[in-house]
Amino acid sequence: MTAIVVIPTYNERANLPVLVEALMQQAGVRVLVVDDGSPDGTGGVAEELTQRYAGRVEVMHRTGRRGLGRSYIDGITRALGERVDLICQMDADLSHDPRHLPALMAATSGADVVLGSRYVTGGAIVNWPARRRLLSRFANIYIRAVTQLGVHDCTTGYRCWRRAALASLPLDRFFSDGYSFLVEMLFVAARRGCRIAEVPITFVERREGESKVSRAVLFESAITPWRLVADPDLSRKTPPDARG
Repeated sequence: MTAIVVIPTYNERANLPVLVEALMQQAGVRVLVVDDGSPDGTGGVAEELTQRYAGRVEVMHRTGRRGLGRSYIDGITRALGERVDLICQMDADLSHDPRHLPALMAATSGADVVLGSRYVTGGAIVNWPARRRLLSRFANIYIRAVTQLGVHDCTTGYRCWRRAALASLPLDRFFSDGYSFLVEMLFVAARRGCRIAEVPITFVERREGESKVSRAVLFESAITPWRLVADPDLSRKTPPDARG
């Protein structure tokens, strides 16, 4: 199988070369860096990587409204124009180990989207304080209770999609900007009949830079599940049309 890994970046110049080098060890994998106008020069670092790994690394420089959701929509839209089997999502902060990627890719043989899960048997979290672990656990319990999603890790950003499944999502109608965009994607995919699987990963706290989680992000994450279930179009279950 062939895959494009979409990696949104904002101030990740120290982490990006390490991540891309590791991904280049994976056969059939290409990388699309979506830089959100990083003031630390991440975009320039990404351009250097396109020269080092010509034909396998691309960079998109965004100049519009910032946000994780906006970056993913633009990046995924470009990736959908490529002839690949899978489109994957990863964070740029080295919290998602590229060594897990083959397992995620392989699991798409029986699923439309595969989640790299911290909360299934074999999954783990490294270097998170107890408060952060508790917040993440509560967030997933809260999201499952409101949305009725039947997965353990609703908020993971490590994902691998079959191209047809991702193409079936109405990306132009998504409203979330922050990390709740990940929940919105999963909710809509489930309602459209996509088969969802989880494989265990070990999540490692970022090595360089600062977390992008703010009070505004947390507030959006709290209200997004309710907005999703209140939307009659998004909450309505539709026949599965993404398999193939």
